[in-house]
Amino acid sequence: MSHPQPPFPMAPEATGPETAESPNLEFRGTTPYEDYVRAEVLTRLQKPLSDDPGEMVFLVTTQVMELWFTVIVHEWTTAARALREDDLPTAMAALRRSTYELASLNASWEPLAHLTPTQFNAFRGALGEASGFQSATYRRLEFLLGEKAPAMLVPYRGAPRTHAELTEALHAPSLYDEVLRWLARRGHAIPADVLDRDPAERYVPVPAVEDVWQRVYAGDEGSEECRLGEALTEVAELVWRWRNDHLVATRRAMGAKVGTGGSPGVAWLEKRAAKSVFPELWTARSRV
Repeated sequence: MSHPQPPFPMAPEATGPETAESPNLEFRGTTPYEDYVRAEVLTRLQKPLSDDPGEMVFLVTTQVMELWFTVIVHEWTTAARALREDDLPTAMAALRRSTYELASLNASWEPLAHLTPTQFNAFRGALGEASGFQSATYRRLEFLLGEKAPAMLVPYRGAPRTHAELTEALHAPSLYDEVLRWLARRGHAIPADVLDRDPAERYVPVPAVEDVWQRVYAGDEGSEECRLGEALTEVAELVWRWRNDHLVATRRAMGAKVGTGGSPGVAWLEKRAAKSVFPELWTARSRV
């Protein structure tokens, strides 16, 4: 049986003098690994503000989540652009990669999911007014899902570059907008007012779009449309799991108290967890 190769070559065991098979140990300046990965930068970004050891875990886990947000935004932006160019294979590959990345993102909750209220309170004061709700990269992720509202730009008015980037993302078509435009170009009856809608507004389910997905799923399961629908459904399910895991972890750590930074906390997360991503993909299933 073959075994997958590790992402980086592993050093052989130190059994004697260097041989031709040994890795190069002599470099001028930093190592090529450091030059590429910037590990020294990453591992020096943690600046705990309390003496509680749990804060370091919370801080690193949150930073890891931000990195996964960055990757997933990259994938969905790639998928949206590919659909706009009628390049379905590239879009499907990006969506498929994003499901693995979403699974890894969701697993990031594990270090935080079992915090007791006492453990969380030991370093909660260090967060001050900071809240995950303020994450600009996560806001871009939500915008790509069609969860848009101009009011979401307000927290970033004091950061001009971030505000400008999010303003551009707000007014750009979402991933689902590009999916529906692709379906329309394939001859499916997506209404004109859906295709011409203001992309800066939150997407609202449309019965005629549900009809399109119902016909797709009632037809050939091997069609490109059906395969795209299933890829999107997998993404939507993993997003729902992310939201639900966030809700459960927050509820365990702080109950129904107001969140950090004055956010609504559990009440807000319950509302988010109840929403479906790509809604007609779910409602159409009841009619197949």
